[in-house]
Amino acid sequence: MQPMGSEKNRKRKRIAKPLYHLYFSLSPHYLSVRSLALCLTFITFLYLLSNRISIVHSAFRPVLVVPRFPLLSSFSSNSIIRFYPNNILSSSQLKIVDRILFPDHVLLLVSNRGVNSDEFVCVYYENPLSNSTVTVNRDLLWADEYNDFQSIVRCPLPPANFSSLVNLEIRGKSVRYLSDYGEKLGSNRTVHSWETVAYGAVLDGNTAVVFVKGLNLRPDRESDPTQFSCHFGLGNLEGGGRYVLTTKAITAAQEVVRCSLPRSVRMNPSRARGIRVTIGLTPHAHARAHERLLVPSVAKIFDVKSEKQKSEGKYELCACTMVWNQASALREWIMYHAWLGIERWFIYDNNSEDGIKEVIEELEQEGYNVSRHVWPWVKSQEAGFSHCALRARDECKWVGFMDVDEYFYFPFPNPRNQKSQELDFPVQNSLQTLIANFSTSSTIAEIRTACHSFGPSGLRSTPTQGVMVGYTCRLQSPERHKSIVRPDALDVTLLNAVHHFHLRKGFEYLNLPQSTAVINHYKYQVWESFRAKFFRRVATYVADWQDNQNEGSRDRAPGLGTEAVEPPNWRLQFCEVWDTGLRDFVLANLADSVTGLLPWERTSL
Repeated sequence: MQPMGSEKNRKRKRIAKPLYHLYFSLSPHYLSVRSLALCLTFITFLYLLSNRISIVHSAFRPVLVVPRFPLLSSFSSNSIIRFYPNNILSSSQLKIVDRILFPDHVLLLVSNRGVNSDEFVCVYYENPLSNSTVTVNRDLLWADEYNDFQSIVRCPLPPANFSSLVNLEIRGKSVRYLSDYGEKLGSNRTVHSWETVAYGAVLDGNTAVVFVKGLNLRPDRESDPTQFSCHFGLGNLEGGGRYVLTTKAITAAQEVVRCSLPRSVRMNPSRARGIRVTIGLTPHAHARAHERLLVPSVAKIFDVKSEKQKSEGKYELCACTMVWNQASALREWIMYHAWLGIERWFIYDNNSEDGIKEVIEELEQEGYNVSRHVWPWVKSQEAGFSHCALRARDECKWVGFMDVDEYFYFPFPNPRNQKSQELDFPVQNSLQTLIANFSTSSTIAEIRTACHSFGPSGLRSTPTQGVMVGYTCRLQSPERHKSIVRPDALDVTLLNAVHHFHLRKGFEYLNLPQSTAVINHYKYQVWESFRAKFFRRVATYVADWQDNQNEGSRDRAPGLGTEAVEPPNWRLQFCEVWDTGLRDFVLANLADSVTGLLPWERTSL
C-alpha cells in the first residue's frame, strides 16, 4: 500500500496541473477584470464540487443492500403533470416531499403539519408505461405529525399493476398533491426502498448525525469512516438528488454516520436546519471521487432540543423506549416507574395504531412528563436509541433504555444476607436514589441490571390488574440485561446493542448485584398478547419471528418455530420458579386502601 502522504501529493498535482496550464495559457493582454472574475468563480465552483476525501483500503467494505422487492414505479412526477395539468395545487400548499416503499405500506413525507386522515384519500395510477390515466383511490392507513415542518401519511400498498408513486386527493374533490420540484425542476421523484435510504439527521454541535439503511455494516462494532463521505444540499439545489457540498465522515457504526458540517454551515449552525443530507460510499478501494455511490435520501437535518426541559438543571432519571401497539401497557409501566423516581419519558412510536397518542395525552394531563416521538422506520431500534440519547442528553443526567414489558424490582431484604440489609425495604424514589449515588463517580457511566424472563404463569387471558400482579412464574436463570446510562458519556459513535451502549474512553459500566435490583421481563405473556410479536420485531439485527434464522437464539422463544400457532400447553411454559415478590410489593404499597384498585386500573372503571 502506498503511503498516504504520497497519495495526497499525487492528488494535489493532478488538481493543480490543469489550473497551472490554464493560468499561463491566457495572455495578460486578454485578461480583463470581468474574465478574471469569471475564471475565479468557475474555479471556486469546481473546488466546492470536488471530493477531497482520501480513501483507505479496508478488509471490510460496505456495499449498498439491494431491495428484496422491486419498486414497481420509478417514473417522474412530470408524467402525472402531463396527465392532470388542471388538478395540481399551487406550490404554497401541501406537497408530497418523498415516498418510501415498505413491505406493508407506502410512506409519504408531506411538507405541512397536521394532515387530517379523514380529509384525504390515497391515489394510485395504473402502470405509467402504458400511458393510461386509470386511477384507484384507497383510504389512508394513518396520518401523523413527524417533525416541526412535516407530516407522515401511510398509504396501503398499490393494487396489482398499479404504481407505488402514490398521491393524495381531497376526499370528494379532484385535487391532487404532487412532489416538491416536480413542476419547477422536472426532477424524477422516485419511490425509495426502506432498505436503502438515509432516513434521518440530527444537528449535534459542529456535526450532523445521519441515520441510514443499506450500508451493510457489522453489528455492535465501529466501521472505518474513511469509506464514506457526507453530501449536503442547499435549498432548491438539492432537487433531483443534487448535492453541492461534501465533507468527510467522522465515525460510522451500524446505521449511524457522524458527518462534519460544511465550513459555511459550521459558521452558522442554524443554517443546517432543513438541509437534505446523504452518505456516499466507495464501491472499491481504488475508486475515484466521481465513482462514489450516493445513498438515496429523505433525511433533512433537524435539532432535537425539547420544549419540556427543566427550568433549572437536568432531570436526575429519564427513560426511553420504542413501542408498536403497546398503548395498553403504557399506564402501568409509566405510573409504576414514576413511583420509583423516573421523571421524564421519551416514547418512540414505531407506527402504532392503537390509540397510543390519546393515552400519552391523558398521562400528560395527569401530571406525567411524557413525550411521544413518531419514528416510522422499521427494524431500527438501535438507531432509534441513538437518536433518543441525543435528544435526552441536554435534559437528563441518566437515561434508562428498556421495553414497556420490563419492570425494575428491588428484592425484599433477606435476614440471612446482612449485605442486602443496607438497601432496606424499597421506598418511593428508590431507583432514582440508587442511581443518584453513582452520579458522584467520575468513571461509572452505565449501570447494567439483569433481567428475569417470566412466562404465562398458567393464565389463559390478559391479567386485569396488570403484568406485575398477573405473571408470577419465571425461568430460573436471568437472560441478558438492560442499562441506565449517562448520555453525556456515550461514545461519539452512539453505538449500542439495545441492551447497552459503548462508552467514551475513561468511563466504565457496573453490573448491579441481583440482591440489589433486577428487572422483571414479562416476555412470554398469554398467547393473545405474545402472538402480536410475529408481525415484526423492532431491533435491526434480530430476526423476525417468522424468519427461519437463529431459531436457537435467546432472542426467540425456545421451541416456538416460525409460525404464529399457539403451541400445546403454552400457558404452562417458561415456568421454573414461582416469584411473587413484585406482585406482593405492588399490592401492599400501591393499591388503594378503600377500593383495592391499582393506579393504572382507575380510568377503565
